[in-house]
Amino acid sequence: MATLTIRNLPEPVRRGLKQRAAAHNRSMEAEVRAILEEATVQRPDFVNQWVAATESLRGEFSVPERTAPRPVELP
Repeated sequence: MATLTIRNLPEPVRRGLKQRAAAHNRSMEAEVRAILEEATVQRPDFVNQWVAATESLRGEFSVPERTAPRPVELP
């Protein structure tokens, strides 16, 4: 495994990272690993998966003819 050193980390960022790590019940190092993994993991392409899943639902659809709008009477 590789080692990563981060220099000049602002104090507010360090405090926030420490709080976030405590909230997830893990060390700051483990929290940074989790953040980096989340940021770099390939996410499934939702749109392409949805289109593929609904491909079988395609059919012959016709758009109904539009009619004139009905008049609106305001009080």
